[in-house]
Amino acid sequence: MARILLVEDDPQVGELVKRFLEKEGMETLWVRSGDEALVRVWEGRRPDLVVLDRGLPDREGLEVLKELRLFDPLLPVLLLTGRVDEASRVEGLLEGADDYLGKPFSLKELLARIKALLRRAGKEGRRRFGPLELDLEAHQAFLDGEPLKLSPTEMNLLLTLVQAPGRVYTREELLDRVWGPDFPGSERVVDAYIRLLRRKLKDDPQAPRFIETVVGLGYRFLGE
Repeated sequence: MARILLVEDDPQVGELVKRFLEKEGMETLWVRSGDEALVRVWEGRRPDLVVLDRGLPDREGLEVLKELRLFDPLLPVLLLTGRVDEASRVEGLLEGADDYLGKPFSLKELLARIKALLRRAGKEGRRRFGPLELDLEAHQAFLDGEPLKLSPTEMNLLLTLVQAPGRVYTREELLDRVWGPDFPGSERVVDAYIRLLRRKLKDDPQAPRFIETVVGLGYRFLGE
């Protein structure tokens, strides 16, 4: 049974969506604020997907999205919002949302989008890239079937890169997403951790299987 975290402050919308998803066989936890959503993710069981409203009473939905991404870069997030202009959609997707649905919306379309994201994430929360496999719930990586001993920072860096295979992440972006916007260190720490990660992945930077250096820009993950 898929576990859905619904973050919606409108009681009518929240109750309607919760009942609908539960009727469709999904375990649905409904919260009404960004802070409560973050607490649920940090301290409770990892949901399989988050349905996140942008207009929350305590903080902007994109701020919540950024903190979710720091904690779990691959957690599927579907944004709900009344802002349907192109600039708002692009902004949400660039901040890390996996999909975007404008209000008012059809419950059937919401369900279809949720199911599509769950299929993409994998039924058991696993993703495979050739000999590399990631268990998202256990926060564990395997290479050729053997578990990798990655530090929390190394794992978060890897999860950030695999979130969008082929996409180039600048050092500044990786520093912000993995270490947080208030990290006092320089971008050199990104290069140092990339070297550590490559060593554990047995990845040759001259002929990379997983992490490629894009000169003058940053790094990208090769896969899918």
